[in-house]
Amino acid sequence: MIWSLQSAPDLSDHQFDQWSKLLEERAGICLGDQQRVFLQTQVSMRMRELGDNDYSQYYSKVVDGITGMMEWSILLDRLVVKETSFFRHQASYDFVRHYLQDQINNNALEGSFDVWSVGCSSGEEPYSLAMAINDIFELARLEPYYGVVATDISRAALTIAKNGIYPQRKVELVEPLIRQRYFSAQEKNRYSIDTELRDRICFNQANVLNISEMPSVKLNVIFCQNLLIYFRRELRFELMNAFADRLKPGGILVCGLGEVVDWVHPEITRAPNDSVQAYVRK
Repeated sequence: MIWSLQSAPDLSDHQFDQWSKLLEERAGICLGDQQRVFLQTQVSMRMRELGDNDYSQYYSKVVDGITGMMEWSILLDRLVVKETSFFRHQASYDFVRHYLQDQINNNALEGSFDVWSVGCSSGEEPYSLAMAINDIFELARLEPYYGVVATDISRAALTIAKNGIYPQRKVELVEPLIRQRYFSAQEKNRYSIDTELRDRICFNQANVLNISEMPSVKLNVIFCQNLLIYFRRELRFELMNAFADRLKPGGILVCGLGEVVDWVHPEITRAPNDSVQAYVRK
C-alpha cells in the first residue's frame, strides 16, 4: 500500500522523547504524553508530503545543517500555529482600555504609547489591541500616538497577520460597531483590516526564547496570552522577569488567566482585578 494512503505509524517512546526534546530546546514548548497523537499527526503529515516513512530518518533530516533548519521552520509552523480570535478574553482588552484611559485622564502619557503582542499568531490579538487603543484616543479627541510590535515564531502565521485579511467566520464575532469601523468587505466572504490601523503594527518573526537578544525597548503594555502555558514553570518565570524589565514605570503586563502561578518580582504588583491576570510595574 502507498505510504500516503496508510495510517500514520505510532511514535515509539524513544521517538516521542526525541521529538519532544527538540521542540522544547528550539521553541520552549513542553509536550506531555497527552499531546503524543498531535505530535505524531503533524510530523507524519509533513513526512507524507516529502515521501518519508521513518520518524528517525526524518528527524535526522530536520537537525542536519541549513537544509534541516529550513525544514524545521516548515514543520514548526504545523506544531505551533494555534487557533485564535479577535478580542479573545474580552476582559483583558477592557483592562488595557481602562489603563490607557487612566493614563490620559491623569496626564501620565509621555511620548508614544508602546505595546508588545507576544506570540501574536495570525494577527487577531495585535489588531484587537490596536482597535481598543485607537478607540480610546478617538474618544479623548487626541491624535493617536501609539504603536504595536507583534512577534511570533511562525512565519506562516505572520504572513496571514501582515496581509490582514480574514474569513467571515472570524469577523462576524466582532461587535458590529467595531466591525464597521475597522473592517472592509472583500470578495469571497473575506474582510480586510483598515489600512490606517494595519500601519500601526510592526510584525516580526522572533523566538521568545531569545528574548535576551531582543532590543530592550521600554513599553507601556506587554500582552502575552495563551503562550506561557506551553512552557515549563522555570521558563515562564524567566520570561516574566524579562517582560518586567521591559516595562516603563507604571506599565502593565497582561497574561492568560492561570498561566503563571506564584511569580513575584520586586518591582511588580498584581493588579487588583479577578477577571484578568495583570501586573503593574511600580
